Amino acid sequence: MRWTIKTPPEPEKVNSLSQALNVEPLVATLLLQRGVETYEQARKFFRPSLDDLHNPYLMKDMDKAVLRIEKAIANNENIMVFGDYDVDGTTAVSLVSSYLKTIYPNIATYIPDRYDEGYGISYKGIDYADDNGISLIIALDCGIKSIDHVAYANERNIDFIICDHHRPGDVLPDAVAVLDPKRSDCSYPYDELCGCGVGFKLIQAVGAERGQTIGDLLPYLDLVATAIAADIVPITGENRILAHFGLQVINSFPRNGIKALVYLSKKQKFDITDVVFIIAPRINAAGRIRHGNHAVELLTEADFDQAIVYASEIEQYNVDRKQLDKQITQEALAQIEANGEQDHFTTVVFNENWHKGVIGIVASRLIETYYRPTVVFTQSGDNYAASARSVRGFDVYNALDACAEHLEQFGGHMYAAGMTLKKENYAHFKQAFEKCVKESIPEPLRTPEITIDAEVSLDQITPKLMRILKQFEPFGPMNMAPVFVSRNVSDTGFAKTIGGDKEHLKLFVKQNGSDGFGAIGFGLGKKLEVTSGSKPFDAAFCIDENEWNGAVSIQLRLKDIQ
Repeated sequence: MRWTIKTPPEPEKVNSLSQALNVEPLVATLLLQRGVETYEQARKFFRPSLDDLHNPYLMKDMDKAVLRIEKAIANNENIMVFGDYDVDGTTAVSLVSSYLKTIYPNIATYIPDRYDEGYGISYKGIDYADDNGISLIIALDCGIKSIDHVAYANERNIDFIICDHHRPGDVLPDAVAVLDPKRSDCSYPYDELCGCGVGFKLIQAVGAERGQTIGDLLPYLDLVATAIAADIVPITGENRILAHFGLQVINSFPRNGIKALVYLSKKQKFDITDVVFIIAPRINAAGRIRHGNHAVELLTEADFDQAIVYASEIEQYNVDRKQLDKQITQEALAQIEANGEQDHFTTVVFNENWHKGVIGIVASRLIETYYRPTVVFTQSGDNYAASARSVRGFDVYNALDACAEHLEQFGGHMYAAGMTLKKENYAHFKQAFEKCVKESIPEPLRTPEITIDAEVSLDQITPKLMRILKQFEPFGPMNMAPVFVSRNVSDTGFAKTIGGDKEHLKLFVKQNGSDGFGAIGFGLGKKLEVTSGSKPFDAAFCIDENEWNGAVSIQLRLKDIQ
């Protein structure tokens, strides 16, 4: 692990903000590191407000999208809401379709089959619309590069509204409206929305035409918060507001599908981490193991008892998914060793029998062992399909773009992407991808990094600091939970490894006679020796609360020790 301590803000700025807010310099430092420099910015950071959401009509083509939907309603047309099979896509379809059904009955939904149709807008989906008299398709979380598909629909007199958040290509689809804040000609003030977030802006605009306020749309924010958490978009600006209020909905009056997942988890209160690791994987499992339609059925179900049935089925899909990704990860690691590729700059592996629904998860698992950009391929019809994942700071999308001559299609983000290629091009791509990454990745990015916000002594860790840090939530990209380092701490003699494989480390640490804190280091069991004999060591950690038998105490969640 590389420990990188952030450059401290200018002392004058720290002092000024500290005095303006009447907070400790440590808190002012953490705020400045997040771009919060004034009292007003701090107020908005600590007190997110729905009033600070942007006018949806600032998004390019929003007026055209709303006009086309209103026309469809006036003419009694059939509308199909189409979306990807992952969390962002299925929540977006659930959101837009359930909202439109409150004002108009002729709404259908369509999620493409991951295995039969693949990612994005499909010809099969367009044919389904044509066969069923559907004249308007609203595509969510996909479509920004579907030039040929939209042209195919136009030939059949089917209009498209594209709601996407992925990077556009040089040419946009010939749709009635293309809503994408990443369009170069779009001046929308915030371009980090997820696909479900763009869908929410669409219903916000449609609602405004009907005199509805943002308060009327609050019930849909449980879906938006789930998509924000799952899609790993920055928790800044508009996303932070939507996630903040979405979590409130999840914890107070969620839709029945979310309520059923929460009920089965037996957890009382959810934060953003719980959404990432409990709700999102289960929604994802439907599209990975069976079909994304199961997720939409769950998220739009009006009857709670039926939602429990759907949620229980999805729970089993998630169990199956876990078994699959564990098995495939082991097979992929064996393949890397068999090929002698342990020291490569990339991981590119293939097996025709690997389950397409879990190869993205497997790519992330492989990075835990070989920290480098990773692509996992499997057979998909006559072609190979893959999911790519990257390491912090390296843009895998750009690397794929540099290898585009070997690909049939690709799309995605800086850290995650998908692609297909012809089987005869696999070896060429693998060689080109390795060469591209080798020539472009900076050496420091080849080692996992812990970014540390500030150095603290243990006596600075107080209940008051804990209360303030909780107001920094929800955490996520660009607003991660603060990481601290304390020097020369020592265990009081109770250090031990825990877990079935003794893979975790449990300590009770002190520093210069300070009050002690319990500490837990997940995956750090192998570092028990560092703490033995009360030897001093440095600890990098986040500050958590630990609840045990009704008592709540401050706990250090160790990131690393050395």
